[in-house]
Amino acid sequence: MRSLLMTLLLIIVAIMVYSEVTGGDDGMNRQLERSGGHMSDGIRRMSP
Repeated sequence: MRSLLMTLLLIIVAIMVYSEVTGGDDGMNRQLERSGGHMSDGIRRMSP
């Protein structure tokens, strides 16, 4: 029973850490959006 509880707590913590890393204001998804925006702006500024 104790090992089951420890396993569930570990899984919950892993899910919470993953959601904080990928989401949020400074998360990975937000950084990818910003990076894509910078690349898009650079491409638009290029003159053929």
